[in-house]
Amino acid sequence: MNPDHDGDLERLRAIALALPGAEERESHGAPGFHIEDGKFFAYFRHDHHGDGETAVLVKTTGADEMATLIDADPALYFKPAYLGPSGWIAIRTDAPGSDWDHIGDRIAQSWEMVAPRRYLEAGGR
Repeated sequence: MNPDHDGDLERLRAIALALPGAEERESHGAPGFHIEDGKFFAYFRHDHHGDGETAVLVKTTGADEMATLIDADPALYFKPAYLGPSGWIAIRTDAPGSDWDHIGDRIAQSWEMVAPRRYLEAGGR
């Protein structure tokens, strides 16, 4: 478990809130990041129900992409409880040397999946 989970949350905040229209709101006891109308694109989880994981949760295009990511790097990705069946994937941030450029790209991709057309047409991120 990551002893510096507050630092990971601050990194997530900086990335997520820099995206157009992004706001933070607590959802089910965890920080969540959404665009208008409550369309969430990222969540932060730390020791959720005692699982010992610190992770950023982002949307995927579905079960196939989720399986591909987990198969490619099971040390980095896992299917999160509750949101996994809806196409969300968890990215561990508690490993030494976590690649925040990669995590940032995944957050931005998730944002693009829920962003209104006007943000995307205006150049998005």
